[in-house]
Amino acid sequence: MPNRPTFSTSAESVQPGVFEIEYGFELGDGHQNINGLLKFGLTKNLELRFLNNLIERDLGVTGLGDSGAGFKYRFFRQQEGWRPTFSLLYTAILPTATAGVGLGAAGHSAGFLASKDFGRHHFDVNETVQWLGRPGAAGYDRNYFTALAYSRGIRGKWGMTTEIAGYSRTNATTGATMTLMGAATYAFSSRCIFDTGIYVAAYGPLPRVTFFTGVTYSVADLYHRRSRPVSSPRK
Repeated sequence: MPNRPTFSTSAESVQPGVFEIEYGFELGDGHQNINGLLKFGLTKNLELRFLNNLIERDLGVTGLGDSGAGFKYRFFRQQEGWRPTFSLLYTAILPTATAGVGLGAAGHSAGFLASKDFGRHHFDVNETVQWLGRPGAAGYDRNYFTALAYSRGIRGKWGMTTEIAGYSRTNATTGATMTLMGAATYAFSSRCIFDTGIYVAAYGPLPRVTFFTGVTYSVADLYHRRSRPVSSPRK
């Protein structure tokens, strides 16, 4: 259930005791970064998360990126019929960036996630609100994030994923954005998945095309259960 390479997040969670690592890099006109996400299944329904942009470069300025820490809590598992998996996602935005490449202030985000499998077809829907701190001033700016992602296996170890995602207007200087994404995935093993693809800016002040590639790796069950092996990470 890797988040890579989408902006959206699956409502499913990693198995209890499993530690999952996701890292990749983006390359676009005036924007490059190395981004990562660490996830740990604390219980069958509670996942702890830490994310960061290890390096970020915007308009020729390079520095450490912002970070985030939070959790995902799964309320319902999908069942036969219409009901998908539902989860709550919370992230505290940590202003760890240097050289002025980040937000410059703390923030928060909270959202509802829904995921559903129809045979080999997997769908994720996200609705999230962000409260972004104002550098040097009190209060928060607010925006909304919406995403729809679709993925499926194609043949053998190969798969594909597509997504449409966007943010609403944040303030007078940060307008709305929307991106379209397409990617191919390759399952090197049951624990390791590679991805590569592009984001295309459909709306807003973003690089027209951003190329990306990355990897997701699931570490063996840290709770040392013998009867339930780690399942293959998938969208």
